[in-house]
Parts: sequence; structure tokens; C-alpha cells
Amino acid sequence: MTAKVTYEGDLRTTCEHIRSGNTFQTDAPVDNRGLGQAFSPTDTVATGLASCMITVMGIKARDLEVDLKGATVEVVKHMASDPRRIAKIEVTLHLPAEVSQKHRTILERIGDTCPIHYSLHPDIEKVIEYHWVK
Repeated sequence: MTAKVTYEGDLRTTCEHIRSGNTFQTDAPVDNRGLGQAFSPTDTVATGLASCMITVMGIKARDLEVDLKGATVEVVKHMASDPRRIAKIEVTLHLPAEVSQKHRTILERIGDTCPIHYSLHPDIEKVIEYHWVK
């Protein structure tokens, strides 16, 4: 088992990672009857894309002996209705400027091919920007 999700009531869940015991909560967003006091389930999907991208880039960066420590990734999720779904995810990566052009190209290709990127429905628009300016 990978995770266990417990419904806490009032549109909230507690999600536990079985191996580590780490937990986080989700809350329904305010535009869908929730209080918006934690990540919504769709927020976790959009954030998962960003986390996956920077993680696989970090793996490759380690192989290239490039340090991405301190890089940040901003995520904007856009919802659609009828049916309610994620319509678009915008991901903006802020990365260290001292990385060579060759390594930038390699790392961007790795980011664009992370497992979550491939797992998301093709109808979800993905807008990804890389800024090497940190």
C-alpha cells in the first residue's frame, strides 16, 4: 500500500504516506463548498506535477554535477466546469542562472517528461516556463 486517506468529515481528509508516516490534509476549495484551509485534492494534482518535474530534474542534475538547491516552482491551477475538472496547469520554474546552456536543455527535457506529465489527461493544458535567473 502506498497511502491511506481518511475522511475526517466536513469535506476534509488526512492523507498518510505508509512508508514514512508523513501526513497532510486536504480541504474542499471555497468554490466547491469547502473552507479552503488546506490543499484541495486538485491542488495536490497540480502541485504534484511541479514537484515531479523538479524532482526528476534534481536526479539528472545530480548526475550532471549541477546544483539546483534553492530552485522554486510556482503552480497555478485553472478549473473548468461541466464536468468539474482541471483544465489547465501553469508551472513556472525559477532555476540557478549559473547552469550551462547544454545542461539547461537537458534538464528542461527531463522536466517535460516527468511521470506525472505523462500521466495527466491530454485534455489538461500544461503551460511550462523555465526561468534560469536565480
